[in-house]
Amino acid sequence: MGYLRPTPTGDPSEPLGLSSEELRGLVLHALAEDLGQGDLTTRVTIPPGMKARGTFRSKQNLVVAGLPVAEKVFEMLDASIVWEPAVEDGAEVAAGTALATASGSAAGLLAGERVSLNFLQHLSGIATFAGRLRNELAGLKTEFLDTRKTTPGLRSLQKYAVRMGGGQNHRLRLDDGILIKNNHLRLVGGIRAAVQNARRHRPPEFHIEVEVASLAELEEAIRAGVYGVLLDNMTPAEVHQCVERARGRVRLEVSGGIDAGNIRAYAETGVDYISVGALTHSAPAVDIHLRIEP
Repeated sequence: MGYLRPTPTGDPSEPLGLSSEELRGLVLHALAEDLGQGDLTTRVTIPPGMKARGTFRSKQNLVVAGLPVAEKVFEMLDASIVWEPAVEDGAEVAAGTALATASGSAAGLLAGERVSLNFLQHLSGIATFAGRLRNELAGLKTEFLDTRKTTPGLRSLQKYAVRMGGGQNHRLRLDDGILIKNNHLRLVGGIRAAVQNARRHRPPEFHIEVEVASLAELEEAIRAGVYGVLLDNMTPAEVHQCVERARGRVRLEVSGGIDAGNIRAYAETGVDYISVGALTHSAPAVDIHLRIEP
């Protein structure tokens, strides 16, 4: 995102947000979970050495995310399987669009069917939801962000899917920014003390953001000299008051109970950022089909 940690992080050669070794480990775990001791049904019904071709196709309008992960599934099952993407991640496609094909061992295609679809349907669901939010904010300056409300083990991929849909990432991990929240404030005695401690000990490349729940706390945060303020669980009317009071003195972010139905109302207040936990914890999976033929 850039406002909690202005210096870019991450390796641009790893667009998924995790290394090839991490991706391999994630896919290996998913395959082990699904295969167990092997695909019993395929072993007793499909002749050894049989070849086949599988086509992934959208069954609804969606934004694609996760094709490289699906490719890795088949690569790890059988390196001879040929993967041919028909579109790129981030593409908006209509129902009926071919997304990719995989050709080779029928046993390998059948073994990877469910795992590849699980990744594709889930990640494309997040990207599709993000695309909807992007459309809701058309013409406004407000940008939307994800949160750390992610499925354990899938955070990097889920945040990648948000980017594919047009959103931005908030902190990836707790070491990725200084965001002082209500539990921190209770433990140290309030905004002033927390910000003073953070200023004293923070690495110089990090900005400080603090969570507030009222106009009075907003004023206190501004006086403490923070860079950003997170407005927590406020109505659009309350956020508008905060925007007017702040008058550009700090970056304002809002979060709490925001979805596609109300995000534009929040954005129209003039707030800088909107964080949407539902992007990663509640985005519905989309409908993608894999048809395997001789």
